[in-house]
Amino acid sequence: MSHAHTYRTVEVGGDAPYAITIGPGLLDSAPVGNAVRLAHVLRGRHALIASDSHVAPLYADRVEALLRAAKPQMVLARWVMPAGEQEKTLARFAECLDALAALGATRDATVVALGGGVVGDLAGFAAACWMRGVDCVQLPTTLLSMVDSAVGGKTAVDLPQGKNLVGAFHPPRAVITDTTTLRTLPDRELRAGLAEVVKYGAIFDADFLGWLEAHAAALLTRDDAAMAEAIARCCEFKADVVARDPYEHGHRALLNFGHTFGHAIEAEQGYAGSGRDALNHGEAVAVGMVLAARLSTALGLASAGGATRLEALLDRFGLPTALPAGLDAGALVARMRLDKKANADGLRFVLWDGAGAARVVAGVAENVVHAVLRAARDN
Repeated sequence: MSHAHTYRTVEVGGDAPYAITIGPGLLDSAPVGNAVRLAHVLRGRHALIASDSHVAPLYADRVEALLRAAKPQMVLARWVMPAGEQEKTLARFAECLDALAALGATRDATVVALGGGVVGDLAGFAAACWMRGVDCVQLPTTLLSMVDSAVGGKTAVDLPQGKNLVGAFHPPRAVITDTTTLRTLPDRELRAGLAEVVKYGAIFDADFLGWLEAHAAALLTRDDAAMAEAIARCCEFKADVVARDPYEHGHRALLNFGHTFGHAIEAEQGYAGSGRDALNHGEAVAVGMVLAARLSTALGLASAGGATRLEALLDRFGLPTALPAGLDAGALVARMRLDKKANADGLRFVLWDGAGAARVVAGVAENVVHAVLRAARDN
């Protein structure tokens, strides 16, 4: 059965424009339209399907069948990495490059990134570096990657000193978002993705925050229509900002709302590799957004009511909003000094004047940040 009538398309402009296609069944080879759509973006005869140990058993066969339907003469290989943020390393990146070498991938090859943000970031970075850049097609399978990491071309791996410190800007050739993959997504990962969905309302559109409050129950039950609407609206927000600021010199930095705190929390906890209690990326961003809103209040930029409303929505989605126990405020601030969003003038944050009105604030005094962190820890 064709799902064509439910597909949504978001166009991303800029120097390397591409389309994001959103809908159920897009990874199936049965609808001829899926293969035709993919055939248009496969320029060469080599393709490497890069995935992880959670996603590959579920969808790699389906994607391989779709690739063969699109271009029957494709020379295909698979590279499967262990799942988890802690695997987003230079060593795994080197393995992905080795897989491209073993494939004999030429300059018109395509890396097909099948998975969540870790796979998308790492495989995208490998595509950026192989022969100084080959095509990457993103097939996101988590809500987080569908609304954030698969869109915009930021690729990277982590170092022990911090998250995403080694990477490149490398826009994908296409993003194909099959919403049926969300049915196999663990509840915790769905909630983590909803944190990034909330972020778009927080920084760009107070009305979208209201829409999320009204549709929270439908999103938590993975209602197809509500989910497609949320994903499309987030992609439209991100497509607009990426087209205006492809290399994060200005407006695009707003997308980091909550991330300076969140990345510090992740780094201090060891990227969720240190135990079940560690926060994942979306959870860390949820806490980070609440901290950013409270810091905005402490600096006199916004009322406390906005932070309370944001905290209530995140709580409704089952996300953490308090700083985890055992994290030292001084250690977190030290992490923030190394963050890519810091500079010689001091700590730099994306803060807000209230819902839908974010801005970058540089030179934030460390003692104010310390006070906000201490209050969050003590509550």
